[in-house]
Amino acid sequence: MSTESAPEPSIAAAAAPQPAPTMGHSGGVALYALAILTIAALVSSVLLWQRVTNMQEQLARQSADSGTQAVEARTIAQQAQDVARETSARLAVTEARVGEVALQRGQLEELMQSLSRSRDENLVVDIDAGLRLAQQQAQLTGSLQPLVAALKSASQRIERAAQPRLAPVLRAMGHDLERLEHASVTDTAGLLVRIDDLVRQVDDLPLINQVAQAAVMRRQAESAPTPAAAASSASESPWQSTLRRAWEGVRDETRGLVRVSRVDHPEAMLIAPDQAFFLRENLKLKLLNARLGLLARRMDSARADVAATINALNKYFDPASRRTQGAATALQQLQSHMKTAELPQLDDSFAALATAAAGR
Repeated sequence: MSTESAPEPSIAAAAAPQPAPTMGHSGGVALYALAILTIAALVSSVLLWQRVTNMQEQLARQSADSGTQAVEARTIAQQAQDVARETSARLAVTEARVGEVALQRGQLEELMQSLSRSRDENLVVDIDAGLRLAQQQAQLTGSLQPLVAALKSASQRIERAAQPRLAPVLRAMGHDLERLEHASVTDTAGLLVRIDDLVRQVDDLPLINQVAQAAVMRRQAESAPTPAAAASSASESPWQSTLRRAWEGVRDETRGLVRVSRVDHPEAMLIAPDQAFFLRENLKLKLLNARLGLLARRMDSARADVAATINALNKYFDPASRRTQGAATALQQLQSHMKTAELPQLDDSFAALATAAAGR
C-alpha cells in the first residue's frame, strides 16, 4: 500500500503548476516526512496486528493446552482414586494376614512351650489330670476306690521319678490317702440290693381290708379235718356229723358278722381291688425313685421317697403281718443308712501339685 500511494503525489506534483521556487523545497520535505510517518504508522499497525494475532494464537494454544491438562488431571485423579481403593483393599487383606500370622505365632509359641516342658512338669500335669478324673468317678459311683487307686499310682510314679522338689507332693498324697482310708461312705451297692428286694416284696404285702378274708381262710384251714378228727367222725352217726357241721357253720358265720378293730385310716378300708393294684404300683414307683436318687447321689430326695413309702406302708397295709413288719424294718434301716456325708476332697494333693507346677 505504501508503494502504490507514493507515486500519486509525484504525478499530482508534475501535473500541478510549479509553485514558487521558495515554497517547493519545503513542501516536498513535508510531504516526504508525511509519507514516512504514514509508512511508519502503517508498519507499526501491521506489526501491532501481527503481535495481537500471535497473542491470540498463543492464548488459544494455551487454552487448548490447559483443557488437555485438565482432562489429563481428571484422568490422573480417577486413577489415583482407583489406586487408593485398591491400596486400602490390599491393606485390609494384609492386616487380616498379619492377624492370622500373629495367631499362628501365639499357637506356635504355646506348642513350643508345651514341647519344651521338662519330664517332671509333664509328670505333675499328668498326675493332676488323673486325680481329677478319679475324683469325678468317685462322685459318680459313690465309692472311694477310684481315689485310693489314683493316689497309690501317683505316689509310685513320684517315687520312681526320685525328684526332691516333688517330695511335698508325695507327703500331701500320703495325708489324703490316710484320710480316705479312715473315711466312711454310703454302701450304695448294698442299698440298691435292699431296694430291689423291697420292690419284689410289694406284691406280697397284705392290705388292711384283706384281713377279714385272711381270717376266714385261717378258720377254714383250722377246720380242715385232721386224721384224729376224721377217725372220730367216722365213728359218729350221719345225723351227728351233719349236726356238728351245721353248728360249726353257724358259729363261723356268727363270728364273721361282727368284728371289732381299731381303724386309724378309714380310707384304707375302702380300697377297691383295682385301686389296690395302683396302690402297689405307686409304692413300687416311690422305691424306684429312691433308687434313682441314690444313684444320682441325691440323698435328700432318696430319703424323702423312702419316708413316703413308710407312710404308705403304715397307712394301707396290715401292720400285724410279718411281711409288713419285715418291710417296715427294712425301710427304716434303709433310711438310716442313707448318709449325706460328702466324699473327701483331695485338697492337699491339688495344692501341692499347683505349687510344684508354679515353681518351674
